[in-house]
Amino acid sequence: MDGMPDPQDDRPDSDLSDDLFAGEDSAAADDADAADDAGEQKPRRTTGRGRRVPLILGLCLMLIGVGVLGWVGYQYVGTNVIAEKRFEDEKDKLRQEWENPPADDQGDNSGSQEADPAGGSGDSDARDARAVALLRIPRFGPDFEVPLIPGISDDALSSGVGIYDQAVAPGEIGNFSVAGHRITRGEPFRRLLEIQKGDEIIVETRDAIYTYVIDVPPSELTVDASDGGWVLDPVPGKQGEEPSQALITLTTCQDLFHSPDRSVGFGHLVDVQNK
Repeated sequence: MDGMPDPQDDRPDSDLSDDLFAGEDSAAADDADAADDAGEQKPRRTTGRGRRVPLILGLCLMLIGVGVLGWVGYQYVGTNVIAEKRFEDEKDKLRQEWENPPADDQGDNSGSQEADPAGGSGDSDARDARAVALLRIPRFGPDFEVPLIPGISDDALSSGVGIYDQAVAPGEIGNFSVAGHRITRGEPFRRLLEIQKGDEIIVETRDAIYTYVIDVPPSELTVDASDGGWVLDPVPGKQGEEPSQALITLTTCQDLFHSPDRSVGFGHLVDVQNK
């Protein structure tokens, strides 16, 4: 009604002041909440980037792992498949060569091809009949037969069992020394440490079959590659001595992983069958 005072106007000044300040406090609180909301939003904007970093690192580690597994798989499976195919190719080529008389055959039955095991067959094509003989070890089963390749390069040892450059020819007086992988690349000597004293080692050439018997099995002798060269001497362990026997030396890695240790076996010739 006109002329009637507003009941709220009769409140003490202190109450009015409280209302005023309460409004200011409410506004300040709203501002603080807004500031807090703004502050809370900043980490949310960086969370996506923060999550991408470990994701990328995880993918990189996964790719590295896949690459390592692929490399290991190739070494332990792939190289064996490739090498075994090369073993068969070398054996087939050698047998085909044996079926034909040697080009320089003048009636000499000494087997000039085996006289220089480091020289190969003399063919201008290094991939044709590089093998000069076949190696059989009865303890490994009736189907075990690998080509003997002059040299101990990676390529030679991926094609068969390698013949050391200083080796004599099979059956000759001196040391016929060979090397083969125990793991990867066809692993022809994987079971070499199973050989026992008295086991036969058979080497077949174009003209003869030579049978050696093991005297010292590879499981009983390990040498370091850096100072084990004496095992390749004409008389192993007796440097400078003139050989009087036809000997054979078998070498391979002592461990199933890369190491300088070599397992070595020695034997001597007991029988020759001319073909």
